[in-house]
Formats: sequence, structure tokens, C-alpha cells
Amino acid sequence: MSGDEARRHKARLEQLGVTHELFRDALDQATSDARLCTEFDAPAMPGITFWSRTNRYLAEQLTDPDKQNPVWKYTTRDSILRVVHPVGSHAITAVSGAGRVGDLDSRVRSKNPKGRVMAQLVEDNIKYERNGQTVIGTRDEIEFGGELDSMPLWFLLYGRTEDGRLVAELSLPVKMEGKYVNEWSERIPLFTGEDPGFDIGLLDSPDDSGGSDLDFEVRSKPTT
Repeated sequence: MSGDEARRHKARLEQLGVTHELFRDALDQATSDARLCTEFDAPAMPGITFWSRTNRYLAEQLTDPDKQNPVWKYTTRDSILRVVHPVGSHAITAVSGAGRVGDLDSRVRSKNPKGRVMAQLVEDNIKYERNGQTVIGTRDEIEFGGELDSMPLWFLLYGRTEDGRLVAELSLPVKMEGKYVNEWSERIPLFTGEDPGFDIGLLDSPDDSGGSDLDFEVRSKPTT
């Protein structure tokens, strides 16, 4: 990455109210917690712990008035763990990715399937794109805030390289193929770290569909 690109990415993060250090700290702390899992835990526990704690530590930093001013908000509505910018201009959630995360020349997608609620949020992100870049919020939206379902939702997308190293990017999804997010209007590479030593993508979230996608046949009880 050239110096100009690095400066441009840093400026965009500042515009969004976040930093490389914020994400690195959250991911590093989540890695330490997930490493405490043993073979006596459920097989998916390291991945679940990593996903949950990444979102937790991100929220703890952004909602702490001693570290962040103004403070962000936090919600778990629809089982989507989100931090919300103080003026309601955008939100961020951490999920695992598949493909070469952090490499802007390669395609990436969410590693695990997403439900109906996430699909609608991703689809809504398209309307915030303007002149090739996603709008954070208009002046009126910044002044009066915005509803949770009517603001851009960014992904802190994390994954592992072929040699096992932790990589991350902050990206804005705009399209899904089936239940997987696979198109993005913006991607901001963050960093490459050490090998966490476990599968960080083995279940990163519960189903967020807000209800079952299964179809049931209802039959009347026969009369006797």
C-alpha cells in the first residue's frame, strides 16, 4: 500500500469516528479470551467467543466517556451486535469473512450465512452511496439523529490468511448472494496480525432472521 493510500484510508476512518488502534485492541483482546477455550469446550466456542468479545471490546471502548467523546451507543437488537455513532449516522458490527480479507484486489464475503434482518440492512446500504463513496449522514441526519434501521451498517470483517495470520478490514456491504454478503461499496484495510491459533470463523453469530425460515405444514386434527 502506498503512502497516499494509507493516508486516505486513515482519513476515512477518522471521518467514521474510528481508528486502526481501536480495532486492533478489540481484536487482540478477543484473541486472548478465545485462547482460554480448551478441548473440553464446545467445538464452536473459540469462534463464538472471538465474535462476541470483538463486538464487546469495540463497544466498551466506544461507549466509555473516558476514552471516547462523544460516546457511541450499543444495541443487540435482532441478535446483531452493533455500536452506533453518537449522531446516528452509521453503525458497525464485527463478523467473520471468507477469502482474502484486507486485500482490496481480491473478493471477500461473509463466512457464515445471514438471515432476513441482515439482508434488509445490507440492501438498504445501497441508498447511502453517492459519487462512489458512502455518505455518513446529511446535516439534518447528524443534527437530529437516525433510526437504527435507516443508517449505514459497516462490517468489521476479520479472517485468517493462508498461513494463519489474523487480518481485518472495515467495509460497507451492499449486496448478498443467497445468505452470504459478497459485494461492498467501500473496503478499508486495517492490519495483519499474528496467528490466533484457532478457527475464528466457526460460528460468528446466531441466526438473525427474526424467525425461522423453515416451512411447516399445518394439518387439522382428524375428528373421531
